[in-house]
Amino acid sequence: MSKQKYSTLAVHAGQHPDPLTGAVNVPVYLSSTFELTGIGSDKGWDYSRAGNPTRDRLEMALAALEGGTSGHAFASGMAAIYALVATLHAGDHLICSHNVYGGTARLFNLIVQHYGIEIQYVDTGNLDAVAAAIKPNTKLMHIETPTNPLMSLTDIEAVSKIAHAKGVEVSVDNTFMSPALQSPLALGADIVMHSTTKFLNGHSDGLGGALIGSKPEHKEKFWLVQKAAGGILSPFECFLVLRGIKTLPLRMKAHEENGRAVAEFLSTQKKLTRLAYPGLKSHPQHALAVKQQRGFGSMLSFDLGTRDAAGRFLGALELFLNAESLGGVESLASHSATTTHAALSDADRNSLGITEGLVRLSVGIEDKEDLIEDLEQALAAV
Repeated sequence: MSKQKYSTLAVHAGQHPDPLTGAVNVPVYLSSTFELTGIGSDKGWDYSRAGNPTRDRLEMALAALEGGTSGHAFASGMAAIYALVATLHAGDHLICSHNVYGGTARLFNLIVQHYGIEIQYVDTGNLDAVAAAIKPNTKLMHIETPTNPLMSLTDIEAVSKIAHAKGVEVSVDNTFMSPALQSPLALGADIVMHSTTKFLNGHSDGLGGALIGSKPEHKEKFWLVQKAAGGILSPFECFLVLRGIKTLPLRMKAHEENGRAVAEFLSTQKKLTRLAYPGLKSHPQHALAVKQQRGFGSMLSFDLGTRDAAGRFLGALELFLNAESLGGVESLASHSATTTHAALSDADRNSLGITEGLVRLSVGIEDKEDLIEDLEQALAAV
């Protein structure tokens, strides 16, 4: 059979019928331990921290969806990022996009740097700044594109070429786009990271994270972290992500359609002081989004000028829920300064442009006309 199209891959990757029963859905193997076949021999599993049949299937699917050589499922997106940097050593230099999810910065600043790992935040959208930041001890460059919540983009292909010329690996947080809309490994990156909590699961009912490697050594390194440090995804939540992946292409089409419609509506609203959505031609990196993405997704942010205005808007919403997280079928709105980036200081948030009036939307798959009507009436309250 020729190479499968993406919708076919999403339904079937890692999803072959159970050989024991013929079950079409992957069984949830809740066993913590497995009977050995003898001294030093088993049927493929011995203890669920090291490996579990349900997790194996999810990891196969993740690798297939991103075009990688191995997938690794973790208990949360942050656990996945922690596993990524756990492969570094004291004295190593890590470059990170300066405009990243607040939880990533919190992990790096309050925990990882105390291990003797040097962390430098760089505007990875500026290729000259990227090249200038690389040192002899730089081992990894971690980029988020689009960024949370300002929707800034990094040219994955260009950054990867710069990094590889100096022997530096590149990891990409692909959570906002999902494998349906962006393929970092195909663009030259070495590792892909996901919070599976978001679009991969798609139903706001389970935490999870993932790393997908492109080299044999990634498989060995990340499996070692899984086994040695734990932090692996439970069998039941692996099942939930497998379920979500089956409808990922369909859901992303609906998310995309609604995201574009909402962004177009908001672009006409005079109460907004700025609007960030790469699908709009007014976005400064629109051409890059067209080049490296297969769509623009359903994440966007806008500024209402003041904290009071943002509060009035969020309080007036009826369909959009005022809640953290993103990527579920339901539409969410959040105040980034007090949710995703609350861990940063006021000065750091202001320097990034995460103001008190900033609101981030995760546009769901409801009827787009209903969503626009809700936004319109909420803006009237501002």
